[in-house]
Amino acid sequence: MENNSLQSHLDTSDEIIYRDISDAGLNEKIIRQISESNNDPEWMLELRLKALEVFRSKSLPTWGPNLSGLDLDSIRYFAKAQVEGDRKSWEDVPDEIKRTFDRLGIPEAEKAMLAGVGAQYDSEVVYHNLRQELADLGVIFEDMSVAIHEHEELVRSHFMKAIPVHDHKFAALHAAVWSGGTFLYVPKWVVIDDPLQAYFRMNVRAGGQFEHTIIIIEDEAQAHYIEGCSAPKYGTASLHAGCVEIYVGARAKMRYSSVENWSIDTYNLNTKRAIVEEEGFMEWVGGNMGSGVTMLYPCSVLKGNKSSATHIGVALAAAGQDTDTGAKVIHIGEQTTSTVLSKSLSKGWGRATYRGLLDIKPSAIGSVARIECDGLILDSHSKSDTYPDIRVGNSSSTVAHEASAGKISEEALFYMRSRGINEDAAKTMIVNGFLSPVVRELPLEYAAEMNVLIAMEMEKT
Repeated sequence: MENNSLQSHLDTSDEIIYRDISDAGLNEKIIRQISESNNDPEWMLELRLKALEVFRSKSLPTWGPNLSGLDLDSIRYFAKAQVEGDRKSWEDVPDEIKRTFDRLGIPEAEKAMLAGVGAQYDSEVVYHNLRQELADLGVIFEDMSVAIHEHEELVRSHFMKAIPVHDHKFAALHAAVWSGGTFLYVPKWVVIDDPLQAYFRMNVRAGGQFEHTIIIIEDEAQAHYIEGCSAPKYGTASLHAGCVEIYVGARAKMRYSSVENWSIDTYNLNTKRAIVEEEGFMEWVGGNMGSGVTMLYPCSVLKGNKSSATHIGVALAAAGQDTDTGAKVIHIGEQTTSTVLSKSLSKGWGRATYRGLLDIKPSAIGSVARIECDGLILDSHSKSDTYPDIRVGNSSSTVAHEASAGKISEEALFYMRSRGINEDAAKTMIVNGFLSPVVRELPLEYAAEMNVLIAMEMEKT
């Protein structure tokens, strides 16, 4: 009952009053409406209009999941709820929106363990706050639409620099229609012990969410940022195409954790990239589930000598789901290191695909990379595929790649059943053991959510 209650909260829409909402489809008039509503500086409007041209010039990708069910002309690219106040207090958040985030545990988590919290609802950030002691150290944790005015030069010098507008069709779309998101700046030598969190909720029917996140970790600083996402089930396609740009300074450490649990209606076409300087460390921890179609490949660019990155991910693909996920690591600096650990679970005709790029440039002498991707298939109808792209540009680097796909061992099931464990419980235990190297790396509340969602999927097996 508790499991079903959680999913009911995630799948159910809210009755919300919107003060600004676009017509379906995309044109220059809607871009200007978004820009005006966000009170953009002139340079941002120019960027949006140029991005619209790039978007129109590029074709949909044909090498991954089938995107033919996504009608871009039916999407509403902008919807702002009616929110008043300074958004630093939950009391200013409309009751219906507040109840949604209350059910997701956001206020309680903030009081218990978080250094700061942001909450976005469709195109509007409805709440954003940071502990005062961190603000006193020069940490900036702000709604992106606010940061672009209060910290304009800092935002402008990083916006769409790690992810260029021309990168691909959905990067251009994002640059044209983005709203909301998070701006995090951690000054040199500042270490934030507790995580900061943002939660993104998409509510409008046939809607799109396009939050933009910029994280700047200066030299020898450290932070952990957590994102969670969800959307209701409508039976009509919706689109999530956010961007995350992370800049990790020399000898700095950054950990980015996310659990993306959009509804089955959602096309999750997100882009995430980090640039890591000398001896810096970037860690990605992610869980992908829920979306009908997912294309997500967090990227680490190891620019500085002795920089490093770790990518840890889990993907669940059940009935009606095509989950295409993985990682990209580009080694540029000398003696750079990377580790990729990917786990996937497919059932009920679902398809889970690992798609990865490892590119060791000629300049990255003495680098080391390790990739491990494993898929567990729970029935005879589902699929698990691996598409590694490994490029090594010098002879002094070391690369290890391991991939496996298989079903639940009949011997393991027999062993557990012989000790009094019924078959369903035995399967769940095996799945949890298979996914545990990833799930245990997730923040506590997201690990708990992941375990609940896995249990729900196993109940349907």
